[in-house]
Amino acid sequence: MSLTLASLAVVWLGGFLGALAAGGSGFAFALVASAIWLHAFDPPHMTGLIVACSTLIQIVLFVPVWRQVQMARLWPFPIGALAGVPLGATLVTSAPTGAIKAVLGIFLLAYGTYAFLAPRLPRLDFGGTPADAAIGFMGGVLGGIAGYSGVLPTLWTQLRGWPKEVARAVYQPFILFAHALTLVSLGTAGIDRSTLALLFASLPALAAGAWLGWRIYGRLDERRFRKALAALIALSGLFLVLF
Repeated sequence: MSLTLASLAVVWLGGFLGALAAGGSGFAFALVASAIWLHAFDPPHMTGLIVACSTLIQIVLFVPVWRQVQMARLWPFPIGALAGVPLGATLVTSAPTGAIKAVLGIFLLAYGTYAFLAPRLPRLDFGGTPADAAIGFMGGVLGGIAGYSGVLPTLWTQLRGWPKEVARAVYQPFILFAHALTLVSLGTAGIDRSTLALLFASLPALAAGAWLGWRIYGRLDERRFRKALAALIALSGLFLVLF
């Protein structure tokens, strides 16, 4: 794959906007970047590039939140992903990815709009650990298929009513774990020399986007963070529906 100016522009734009979203919210790199990269790469390579870039970002962004990690809240999610990610990686070349993206996009658009407009979100206390593990499993499947591992856990932590620091200290390490597992599951199908070249080329855009997003996150209180997260979820859903 030759790195032309046009291809570099696509990589930089998707990387910067995805990193901006991830820096500000802790998730959504895959949703935002894929809206731009979707038509440039085949599904396995797009998943590989998204997961590789997002893994790098999550490693960096995990450093300032690791002290807030509560293992009692976190552990069910990666346990579920252990079964979900390999299943998703198996389905990546055979699953109806277009239909999956459309359904997921409509759901995210509807939920994000509701969460943005609602004075408060309902709090879901049922299910306990098994429910958290089930969300981790479904997030893992979506991660293996297209790198969307953080979508459902992020929504779920909102509905659990956890503060932004607590929620981010759950879904951010989960995303990192799921992405690492996805990279292992994809193997050479999604990570080859072309993917590594694109990953290296995207580094400046990733660094700039993540830095700016983290600066924005630090200025948001609980209410503004919830609104911003809801708007980002709705926008991500719109991207999936349109692109």
